Amino acid sequence: MSKVLFLPGASGSASFWKPVADRAGVEGVFFAWPGLGDEPARPDINGIDDLVALVADEIVEPVDIVAQSMGGLIAIMLALALPGMVKRLVLAVTSGGVPVADLGGCDWGPDYFAAYPHAAKWISDPVGDLSIQIQSIEAPTLLLWGDADPISPVAVGKWLAALLPNARLWVFPGGDHDLARTHVDAVAAEIKRHLAATS
Repeated sequence: MSKVLFLPGASGSASFWKPVADRAGVEGVFFAWPGLGDEPARPDINGIDDLVALVADEIVEPVDIVAQSMGGLIAIMLALALPGMVKRLVLAVTSGGVPVADLGGCDWGPDYFAAYPHAAKWISDPVGDLSIQIQSIEAPTLLLWGDADPISPVAVGKWLAALLPNARLWVFPGGDHDLARTHVDAVAAEIKRHLAATS
């Protein structure tokens, strides 16, 4: 199996994916995002592009990427920049570089900065629409969504499923933006199945 990179969302915590990975029996590299959530800042990390570069430095052979929310945007940017090096993707409730607000997503910024008052302000900068570029990503992709997510509603998952040429959307009834924490066993089972079936 390829090396698996686990990317958190804007909470920035490397521990986010560990319960799912343990349950799925998948080892990997767990990233934290400097300056986001409660993670200490670094002077060389000042935006999404710097996080993409941070992960890219770890990719010296083909990898699989499992990503949550904003981490999914980074995963998609890596798949576009390094198409031969990203073998498989798992994207959970991600913004994914598509127009989330147009698809019914709420403004998560106020609640985020209330929870993480010291987080870097650049996390709320606008993101360009990558919908056209996303259509070139050939990596088998599992899209994991909850039907009760106000931040990235199922419409976003359906949009990505229509854009990506090799994607499968799985929707968890009652799942919200933290479905990887509230539905650990089910999420782990889907990820394990995806990584095994497409290896």
